[in-house]
Amino acid sequence: MARGALRVVAAVVAAVVVAELAVLVLWPREGVLDPLPVSPEAYFTQGQIDRAEAYRAPQTWLSLGVLAVEIAVLAWVVARPPRVLRRLLGRAPARRRGELPPDSDDNSPRPLVRAAAVGAVLSLLVAAAALPLQVVLRARAIEVGLVTQGWAGYAFDVVRSWAIAAAFAALGAIAAVWLLRRAPRTWWLWGSGIVVAFGFFTVALYPVVVDPLFNDFRSLEEGELRRDTLELARRAGVRVGEVYVMDASRRTTAANAYVAGLGASKRIVLYDTLLEAFPPDEVRLVVAHELGHQFYSDLPQGLLFLAVVTPFGLFAAHLLVRRVAPQGGVGALPALGLAIVVLVPAITWVSNQLSRQVEARADTFSLQLTDAPRSFIDFERRITVRNVGDPDPPDWRTFLFSSHPPAVERIGMAEAWARGRRP
Repeated sequence: MARGALRVVAAVVAAVVVAELAVLVLWPREGVLDPLPVSPEAYFTQGQIDRAEAYRAPQTWLSLGVLAVEIAVLAWVVARPPRVLRRLLGRAPARRRGELPPDSDDNSPRPLVRAAAVGAVLSLLVAAAALPLQVVLRARAIEVGLVTQGWAGYAFDVVRSWAIAAAFAALGAIAAVWLLRRAPRTWWLWGSGIVVAFGFFTVALYPVVVDPLFNDFRSLEEGELRRDTLELARRAGVRVGEVYVMDASRRTTAANAYVAGLGASKRIVLYDTLLEAFPPDEVRLVVAHELGHQFYSDLPQGLLFLAVVTPFGLFAAHLLVRRVAPQGGVGALPALGLAIVVLVPAITWVSNQLSRQVEARADTFSLQLTDAPRSFIDFERRITVRNVGDPDPPDWRTFLFSSHPPAVERIGMAEAWARGRRP
């Protein structure tokens, strides 16, 4: 038993190490400007710094609490599944003499039907258990003015999100059980291919299938900003796809922008709050930053990272499943879910290093394309205050949770550019 546990731990460590190696291989080594050291007090008032710290620090611990609840719920289901799941998992004995065990490898569709049910129930169970902490997170966001949506609208969003997550979990469970039954020793390898393919189609289709369920999108209307965007794209040599404006103001006062999609679905999305609260020269910087992501093909690079890391992560999951649910089949799903909930955050914490460097490269691209370091600094100050961001969080919090460089580093890059430094 001890040897099996050590193998699981070793596999988890190996998956994290491989993720770190993938970060090193994909690390942008050119096109990133080294920031000058700057003091947050030079750009933000003490009141702004204290307000951000008072908000962000507890949010971090509450988010970790959500993760702890999810792990605890799945560990409980693995050890002592509730009655509603016991029969579906194949833990109940056969009722009549000669009846096949619930997870017997017969040719009926029952195991896959049960797999879908278990996947959906596990998804809903975990989400429901974490809901109280999610509500606290939202209530604190309301207190600092980041939320515009009422509780009724939030409840409707929760129901929709749970339904979509349960549907995806059901499909994932069907695929997992099908593989577990047909390739019990190598399912993790075939599963890796499915995960990567799913990741590809998610990146390509999510913007046109799922995003519109939650927000309205309109093409950026003809005018100076659209003309400027197309001109920036022409100068950068980037095929921009389409530029959309999202009605983020229905839920939040926060401003943001992002790139999404692949091929025909490729797009830049601007929050309407960004267009309403920031002057055109600063919005121009944001557009240039997003063009940088497209110029360097950052979304495909993310899929490459997924392709490298997934086999090692699923192999670790395979060892855990084999240890705690040797019967395989539907009965292995809670252990598989537990492994995923543990591994995904661990690998994400590692991948955040790469994400921060990629974002720094996009910032550098924005400075190269616009040559407007003072506007860049003004924007970073303004958006950090508006989003109640911590301009200089503790190193451990940046390392684990930040997908973007802290505001002081981004300001330091602009200061370096203003002083004539180049990557």
